[in-house]
Amino acid sequence: MPAARHLRPDRPLKPVIRSALLSLVLTGVVSPLVLAGAPLQLDAVAIRAYDIPAGPLGATLSSVAVDAGIALSFQPSLTEGLSSPALVGRFSPRQAVDRLLQGSGLDMVLRSDGSYTLIQRQLMLDETAVIGTDKRSDALPPVYAGGQVANGGRLGILGNTDVMDAPFSVSTYTSTLIKDQQAVTVGDVLERDSSVRSTGQTGGIVDSFFIRGFPVGEGNLGELAFDGVYGVAPNYRVFTEYAERIELVKGPGALLYGMSPNNAVGGVINVVPKRSLDDDLTRFTASYGMSSQLGGHLDVSRRFGEERRFGVRLNGSTQLGDTAVDDQSRKVQIGALSLDYQGERLRTGLDWLNQEERFDAASRPFLIAPGVDIPPAANGRVNVSQAWGWSRTRDQSALLIGEYDLSDALTVFAHAGGGKSDVARMSDQTPTIVNAAGDTSSIPGYYKFEVERYTVDAGARLRFDTGPISHRTSLQVSRYHDALSRGINSGAPILSNIYHPVDRPQPYIPKPDTPKVSETELTGVALADTLSVLDDRVQVTLGVRQQNIKSDNYNAAGVVTTSYDDGRATPLYGAVIKPWDHVSFYYNYIEGLSKGDIAPSTASNAGEIFAPYISRQHELGVKADYGTFTSTLSLFQITKPSGELAGGVFSVQGEQRNRGLELNVFGEVAPGTRLLGGVTLLDAQLSKTSVAGNRGNKPVGVPEVQANLWAEWDTSWLEGLTLTGGAIHTGSQYVNQANTQKLDDWTRFDVGARYTTRIDDRPTTFRATVQNVFDHEYWSGVASYGAFSQGSPRTLLLSATVDF
Repeated sequence: MPAARHLRPDRPLKPVIRSALLSLVLTGVVSPLVLAGAPLQLDAVAIRAYDIPAGPLGATLSSVAVDAGIALSFQPSLTEGLSSPALVGRFSPRQAVDRLLQGSGLDMVLRSDGSYTLIQRQLMLDETAVIGTDKRSDALPPVYAGGQVANGGRLGILGNTDVMDAPFSVSTYTSTLIKDQQAVTVGDVLERDSSVRSTGQTGGIVDSFFIRGFPVGEGNLGELAFDGVYGVAPNYRVFTEYAERIELVKGPGALLYGMSPNNAVGGVINVVPKRSLDDDLTRFTASYGMSSQLGGHLDVSRRFGEERRFGVRLNGSTQLGDTAVDDQSRKVQIGALSLDYQGERLRTGLDWLNQEERFDAASRPFLIAPGVDIPPAANGRVNVSQAWGWSRTRDQSALLIGEYDLSDALTVFAHAGGGKSDVARMSDQTPTIVNAAGDTSSIPGYYKFEVERYTVDAGARLRFDTGPISHRTSLQVSRYHDALSRGINSGAPILSNIYHPVDRPQPYIPKPDTPKVSETELTGVALADTLSVLDDRVQVTLGVRQQNIKSDNYNAAGVVTTSYDDGRATPLYGAVIKPWDHVSFYYNYIEGLSKGDIAPSTASNAGEIFAPYISRQHELGVKADYGTFTSTLSLFQITKPSGELAGGVFSVQGEQRNRGLELNVFGEVAPGTRLLGGVTLLDAQLSKTSVAGNRGNKPVGVPEVQANLWAEWDTSWLEGLTLTGGAIHTGSQYVNQANTQKLDDWTRFDVGARYTTRIDDRPTTFRATVQNVFDHEYWSGVASYGAFSQGSPRTLLLSATVDF
């Protein structure tokens, strides 16, 4: 066996060189497009007579632009469902456009190349309507050019922040992207981000991720935030039917959101729920996925009462049928209700969510026996899980929110909510590949667990000035609680093969009891202040959160076996400098917090309790906004300690250190052409470990290169037709710390198209996507405990959306 490989001293320079080359390429591509010769402008065209009847807004605007000789391009979904008033009289093109756009929630803006595009005004929630009032501190940031990404996102206690003002790398994916991508879960949406890699398997029951090389969502406690708080999002999977946006804040977030319930430090995923719109909406989407997965989704929004202050948003959907995986069927039922009141000073809301997902023959990830070379992956359709296996997950959640303006400068807010998850599964557990021929061994089991969560917080936001310095100060107190009950009964081992699965008879396994196994409470108080000078060109954010962790573990008799009660303060320092209007430099130092380990029973110091683990991130970056196209280049380092058992003694000797360089891009690089993607280069290593041979090795599941690129092009020969395509590339990954077993790198290509039109005067969009168009066979991702998953097979997705 070859000796463990150590990183060469010059290795960290490679990501820098690669990134510099990528930046030069990007500049070379974008600059010619931006600096191309400018066409006519609105104000340079003479007044003329118009006699245009009321009609579809998009077609009318295009006609006016052609007549005036100006270059106009925009995403068709922006004007979907909108009508223009009649235009009769003599007007300049500028006056004509202003009249046509009245009440549409859209603005026509000039690009740097002299052409024009349409953008949504501030406070746009969906492409069809405006939400809220100007006073809402949680009103969503506007959508960026291209409609796929927003101009900013929520930074926890700091609230919604423009991307150029955020001292972090932030990505916010909109409902437009979610619909056009035909994303079913949050995991589907985050395929667009190079910082994220899914470790869940196609046809499996759970979505889990690596963000910047650290795991998120691998435990039994939900690690996704819902409207900025933990404890509400469903446990295993979050569906997109009730998601308005998916926000990703990269790096540890203990100060921003509080400690993650399951100790994640790579980043925070926040689900922004759908809320009622100012304009009424009735939308139905029918969907199809191979092999016969059919679905229907109804989205209804209404506002009532004086000044339409009361709102309701209802989303319901059903999906059922066979999937693209052999012998597998799936049924999903989702109901989500949002109620809100938007007063002059008081704003309240209630979100309720109920979902159930049932699988027959749910897919499982694989383990590999020590010393066995990992065999090539089978086609993603091949299912090793037994046909008699089944899985059912039920989630119910609710969240009550409120905020009140005590004055124009001071707002108080509060959240209260929680959720309950009930999971039952009868299946063979994670199979172990025992030889190079792909033979597997797994133990069938009847598995149940239940988890109950609740969360409450309250706080205040204050704006004030001290001389030339402006302050945005936030104070928050919070409490999170969860209780986990779990049980499993097992049967005799089952043998099979990853290429040629073997059907085995169903064993009799009794339903297990579910005694409580753990209970955790997280409490904290946080204070943060953003100081700004020189018209916000220089901003400094300082903050600290004091977090306490209390945890009890129980035996089958309900007796506390180990108990944990400790806490730490986690600070934040962030800085933003904007020397030019379109360029922002930023830096942050922020910490993550993880519950300290308790020495296991096999250790000579069994029961010893260790202090919470502090993870640390340093990040330096630059953001450039070209008007309709934005890029972010960031350099970061995250260190996370861990406990290890060595020589019979458990102690904190381990540490994982991830250094990385990220380039992210989004927006329109040319009229009608949109790009979204990036490259993440990771230099990760086990910087400290009690096993000398592993020191300097790669951590499990962390590749050197992750790259994503997705493109859309509005065709010129057929109005409303958009062609789409993209690629995901992931470098090789190790499945053990000794770095003796490795998955090969892989690349997946997707293609698609959509067509937006009007049928019987109703806005209608048809979409088609083929995932993994070349049906490539690959192992996709590795969980932190070494389990790896089959890649997706070639899959056709179809959908049609109609607004009534």
